[in-house]
Amino acid sequence: MPTVSAVLKPLLGTAGAAVGVYFCFLALLTIPSLQDHVIYLHRVTLTWFQDANVPEQWGFLRNQVTPFNLKTPDGETLHAWHVLPLETYRKNAAALRAEPVGLCQDIKQSLGFRLLTDDPDARLVLYYHGAAGTLGSGWRPQSYRALSAAAPNAHILAIDYRGFGASTGWPSEAGLLTDALALARFAMDDAHIPPERIVVFGQSLGTGVGVSLTEHLGALDPPVLFAGTVLVAPFADVGLLTKTYKVAGTIPLLSPVAIFPALLAFFNGFIVSKWPVKDKLATHIRRCETRKGAGERGVKYDVTLIHAEDDYDIPWVHSEIVFWHAVNAMRRPEAPSLAFEELEAEKEKLRTGLGAGGWEVEWRGSGGVVREQIVRHGLHDRVMSYPVVSVAVARAFEGA
Repeated sequence: MPTVSAVLKPLLGTAGAAVGVYFCFLALLTIPSLQDHVIYLHRVTLTWFQDANVPEQWGFLRNQVTPFNLKTPDGETLHAWHVLPLETYRKNAAALRAEPVGLCQDIKQSLGFRLLTDDPDARLVLYYHGAAGTLGSGWRPQSYRALSAAAPNAHILAIDYRGFGASTGWPSEAGLLTDALALARFAMDDAHIPPERIVVFGQSLGTGVGVSLTEHLGALDPPVLFAGTVLVAPFADVGLLTKTYKVAGTIPLLSPVAIFPALLAFFNGFIVSKWPVKDKLATHIRRCETRKGAGERGVKYDVTLIHAEDDYDIPWVHSEIVFWHAVNAMRRPEAPSLAFEELEAEKEKLRTGLGAGGWEVEWRGSGGVVREQIVRHGLHDRVMSYPVVSVAVARAFEGA
């Protein structure tokens, strides 16, 4: 009969090896290029055997989606889609079907682009997707379809960031903001859609991109203020995300060392891409609350946070934290900040219960509104295609 030590020795050896491998993994994460692979997962396309220049593969109607390339100010080429709203497509189906298919060499000459620019009532969603994959990956096509039906004339412009899919370059925090700005400038300067007819949509990583875009343009003089911002499965910042995040939903990043705050802070110090979503959103709201001036529209910001309780990639506590920072940014400068627990107690009184659908709460400032909507089901990606998101986009358009 084997002794206790004979049984424990191989088990301890295996455990020690696992710990060693994990710390080697952490050491590798101090290398910026490897960090980028983990944070952005841009080489995991998830559409290896599909051509993103043939959107009909994902069930779209012929030429309902126009694939095109978009140049950035720093010389990168981004692969993009323009998705037509269903009613607009129905009215122009014959002409659209007669156009060439595939990658459009000059988007400005396409019928779809003219249907966007020539419609004085056209709405536009700037779509910033999450980490990994391409424009056609996962639940993104279903999400486009849901959003294109959110309003009778809601168009969608979506990009693959630099380093993703067929886009050139390598992802970085500054680079993705440049990409987001390129898409926004294309919408406003080339398609001539004013910001009050534009809603910014972001999911997961895209919430960081969308908030960075909103904050950057809102800081200009005069400010560029969109109709609204809809953030699905947002994260507070990368530092907080490392406590819970698992690569591909399975491999823990820094959660095993989170029980040692000093050790977690040490490893977080090596992270290059910070993505401070909570801070940038708070800065934007605070700026909108304090800015005065003739001619400014009454509602300067309309932000909706949507998160599923069963999201195992980014826990919904991140939305709670982002909402907390947003609410404190609405308060007068001389007013004391609300503690997290104080706000949670207030939310218990204010929130609307939706039964199996979850709950929502709305907080208004003098310059705008922030909503938090927590649904019971939807995981990390599937929720993008849910009606709660389409309604949030439609509400932002209506409010503007």
